[in-house]
Amino acid sequence: MSNEIPADKLLDWFDNNKREMPWRDSDSPYRIWVSEIMLQQTRVDQAQPYFDRFIDRFPTVHDLAEASQQEVLRVWEGLGYYSRARNLHQAAQTVVTEYEGQLPRNYNEIIQLKGIGPYTAAAVLSIAFNKPHAAVDGNIVRVLSRYFGIEEDVRSSTTRRKIQELADDLIDQKRPGDFNQSLMELGALVCTPNEPLCHECPLRQKCKAHQQVKTDVIPYKSPKKTKPHHDIGVGVIINDQNEVLIALRPDDAMLGGLWEFPGGKKKENESVRETVTRECEEELGIEVKTYQQIARIKHSYSHFKITLHAFISCIESGTPQPNDSEQLKWVSLQELDQYPFPRANRQLIDKLTDNKATFQNSLDLN
Repeated sequence: MSNEIPADKLLDWFDNNKREMPWRDSDSPYRIWVSEIMLQQTRVDQAQPYFDRFIDRFPTVHDLAEASQQEVLRVWEGLGYYSRARNLHQAAQTVVTEYEGQLPRNYNEIIQLKGIGPYTAAAVLSIAFNKPHAAVDGNIVRVLSRYFGIEEDVRSSTTRRKIQELADDLIDQKRPGDFNQSLMELGALVCTPNEPLCHECPLRQKCKAHQQVKTDVIPYKSPKKTKPHHDIGVGVIINDQNEVLIALRPDDAMLGGLWEFPGGKKKENESVRETVTRECEEELGIEVKTYQQIARIKHSYSHFKITLHAFISCIESGTPQPNDSEQLKWVSLQELDQYPFPRANRQLIDKLTDNKATFQNSLDLN
């Protein structure tokens, strides 16, 4: 296999076709870093409005470092994969305290920061500091596997290492950041998963998948496992002051640092209404009475799906204790907007605030 690629053609294509992005052509390593963290699990078009909002609130690494975790999570809310936000926040504090606010330019140092792995380290160093590190994302995997005719399963770690080694050999020494971005952009705009626009590709003359008419089978990905589904029962617990009870998830848990309504996963042979009763007793040490169901919300995470069933509830006996959470709070409907919540819980809040009459009627039951 000849490890060659027409870099000049590729970079010329990139110069003429690259999309405008708020972090592109930036001379701010901080902005480039934030963008790369957001793009770890998010498409460009989805990330852009969140990036704008984040930078507007935290324009410098010092602003981010000085903020509370709750502020950071609230601004991040909706983007998902919240460990990215917690890690970015911790890393910003490290950059300020240990590197005088300057992002490290050395691979062995930058990769020690929270939330920065090999891909992100390579992307930030190449784009922000013009260092010759190859950053291989899903787009680049697709472009290189087609260009070199790699037919092995790209979900395999062996195949990914093979493609990384190719990228390391190919990286343009003069414009490494642009070279990485040009391959990513080619994958996003031309060498797309379905029906690639081969006639527009600057690499088509030597692309093996194009030559062999195999762009429909390269790259090969083994099938994903079917996502399991869980029913979740939650209680919107109301007190005499028209407040609802919310719980703070531990940092080391999934969705750590976010608030939620008490509840949990339905067990076999119980109704979701019974789930709410049991979970409130286990999590909070209280007995609750549940009234009408006020919402049924479907949501998908990376590895499973849920249907959240929410019931208006009130305490019959006991005082709530944070047995499984960091903290409990009684807050008004208006105050809920001040706290970061997972998306399904936020949808529930929207239903509560959009239908205050239902909520008010429920209070009369308390």
